[in-house]
Amino acid sequence: MVHDQRSALSSYITELLSAGRSVFTADEAESALNVSHGAFLDAAERLQRRKTLLSPRQGFYVAVPPQYATWGAPPPSWYIDALMGHEGQNYYVGLLKAAELHGATHQAVMEFQVVTSKRFPKIRAGRNLIVFYYRKDISEVAEGVEKRKTDTGTMRLSSPALTALDLLRYPQASAGIDNVATVLSDLGPKINEAQLAHLSRTVERPVVQRLGYLLDWLGHGAKAEAMHHVLLARSHSNWTELDRAEARDPDFAVDPIDRNPRWRVIIRRNPEVDE
Repeated sequence: MVHDQRSALSSYITELLSAGRSVFTADEAESALNVSHGAFLDAAERLQRRKTLLSPRQGFYVAVPPQYATWGAPPPSWYIDALMGHEGQNYYVGLLKAAELHGATHQAVMEFQVVTSKRFPKIRAGRNLIVFYYRKDISEVAEGVEKRKTDTGTMRLSSPALTALDLLRYPQASAGIDNVATVLSDLGPKINEAQLAHLSRTVERPVVQRLGYLLDWLGHGAKAEAMHHVLLARSHSNWTELDRAEARDPDFAVDPIDRNPRWRVIIRRNPEVDE
């Protein structure tokens, strides 16, 4: 009987894949197969052990097609939209992963980075690692979120302007100021100046100051001009460090090499940009 249930679930998954679908919920499968929840879980567990099925969140399942068997899962882009819909949360794929998808990274991004309105733990999905970053005001940056086609549908992706701001807003996700500068050197020409200015109102002033300085320094100052006007219209900006990590311990911090009066940024070392 258990073998029959597992075989039935395997057939169900094969039919989904042939129809261009890779995800389903426990409720959907139980209804389609007319089995109890316990029987479904037993069959699903066996298929998970065989690496043909993945469950990144409770009640949500991803079929693993044969071409991704060695990876243990299809790319997260195949199912991230359905997964976040299952969780009922707003989201967008962002940061270094978004920069990569916009053609602005020099190295492969090891994490699939997602910004969402709820805190989630990391998800290990085969060889892929999905990492979530929390943003309370995600609805306020809707202008900077676009739809991107995937092999199985669409997903939400941060625009170049929103990506640039986020790289400075989430330094723990951006692999350091050198990497941020390298990414911005390629991303800069793709930024919409007006959108950047509008979105800059949603982030902290130091984020705007650091991004503005870097865009100027990288030769993309025209993209930051409107954002600078918005910054001046906000309350007075204090001086801020370009790289907070370099000034974290005053006993070991090197002396500043420059103080940029336009953006009120303290520079202790200019970033190294990969060619």
